[in-house]
Amino acid sequence: MALEITDATFEEVVLKSDKPVVVDFWAAWCGPCRMVGPIIEELSQEYEGKAVVGKVDVDKHQQFAAKFGIRNIPTVLVFKGGEIVNRQVGVSPKKVYAEAIDAAL
Repeated sequence: MALEITDATFEEVVLKSDKPVVVDFWAAWCGPCRMVGPIIEELSQEYEGKAVVGKVDVDKHQQFAAKFGIRNIPTVLVFKGGEIVNRQVGVSPKKVYAEAIDAAL
């Protein structure tokens, strides 16, 4: 299951991780976010132990959404070594996210 990431845990879970981290910035009211959600859940299972896969609810946790310039949701960022290495805005096929994770491994 995808990890719930908050403003309080973001730095530890994402920026200090020794594994690649996928972060889905979403909101409950966002239709396209509900399309990406199941894909993120599948990726969290498929990459368990290899990458961290999590979600940030932008309505509840705005600090890092603002810091990384999240203007549209869903936005999925891939971090490696605390740096953004991939950004997908809007809904993309699962293959696109998987390729971004594979490139960061």
